[in-house]
Amino acid sequence: MTPPVSRMSPQPRPIAQLQPQSPVPQPKTAAPTPSEKPRLVPPQTRPPIVSKNHQAPKQMKVAPKKSNAWKWILGIILTIVVLLLAAVGSAYVWYTQQLGSVHPGSTETVRLNVASGSTASDVASQLAEKQVIKNEIAFEIYYRIHQSTGLKAGVYVLTKGMSVSEIVDHLESGKPDEFTLTFLPGGTLADARKVLEDVGYSAASIEAAFSKTYDSPLFDGKPAGSDLEGYIYGDTYNFYTGASIDDVLEKIFDHMYDDIKANNLEAAYAAQGMNLYQGITFASIVQTEVSNKDDMSKVSQVFHKRLATDMPLGSDVTFIYGARKLGVAPSVDLDSPYNTRTHKGLPPGPVSNPGLSALVAGASPADTDYLYFVAGDDGVTYFSKTNEEHEAATRAHCQANCLLPSQ
Repeated sequence: MTPPVSRMSPQPRPIAQLQPQSPVPQPKTAAPTPSEKPRLVPPQTRPPIVSKNHQAPKQMKVAPKKSNAWKWILGIILTIVVLLLAAVGSAYVWYTQQLGSVHPGSTETVRLNVASGSTASDVASQLAEKQVIKNEIAFEIYYRIHQSTGLKAGVYVLTKGMSVSEIVDHLESGKPDEFTLTFLPGGTLADARKVLEDVGYSAASIEAAFSKTYDSPLFDGKPAGSDLEGYIYGDTYNFYTGASIDDVLEKIFDHMYDDIKANNLEAAYAAQGMNLYQGITFASIVQTEVSNKDDMSKVSQVFHKRLATDMPLGSDVTFIYGARKLGVAPSVDLDSPYNTRTHKGLPPGPVSNPGLSALVAGASPADTDYLYFVAGDDGVTYFSKTNEEHEAATRAHCQANCLLPSQ
């Protein structure tokens, strides 16, 4: 008997069950032989399925990463090297540019005084200040690299058209473009000869120059045949290399006369009853007696007063100079027109080369009333109005120096 068919409506199925599901492929495995039992391989240890058309991916990925790291490091190194080369190249270009002349072709000159003991830094600073080099550091670098004999002291004449290499070569040549002569106030013509010989002038050329006659108002009143004593004006002078002795002397004479004009000394000596030659002679005695400016004006007053009262000047320095000219020992009774103890008035000519202070003091004596003075052993000059005061001052202050009778 056929069972009855239920007429109840079928139960609706869930939507998910209505969707077809893809069968999950199962790995094919070889069937075990009858004698073998099937082995169960845990999922985590099962070998990967390898397709016949694809190879399994390689497990080691370290090598490519290591290669990329080295490329990165190498790139950084190359970048640094390139930057360094660029910096060095720029520095070299800058350095070579700084070694060039400030004004190529310029003939404008400057004087550079390289003092004894000057360093490259000292010289570089002067050169930069005078606008002869472009950069102090570049000059110092070049000098330290290329120096050979070292800087030579002296006065050099440079042009703004010179390069650093030309400047360094010139400074190391040992041939300054200028030289310096110093004649001390109170020095004599013999001292001046030695100064000139020391810088290379021959004795013959010096004697020839000293014997010449020079055309200058400085020599007004100078007796014919008299020498140049008193006219080698005490001061320091700079001369270009190659200057003759005539050039040297003419510069000295011009300088001396310029100072005389500037201080109106000709008129001042005329007011004292002296021409310029006599004024220079008078000043030379003052210069030799004392070096202190204040004492000079007082000594000038003593001598002017003695001349005015017809007293002998009584200056020891005059007969000492006369003895030197004769080549004999000095004495108070020396037979010489330069002995102002035995001859009244001025000596025949100057006894030294006076400086400006002595020339001014000779023309403008102090307003005092002294007749005597003595240089004490302590370096102080003591002035007196009477002979008694003078003798007392001599006994009190002049034991070692007063081997000769004092003034």
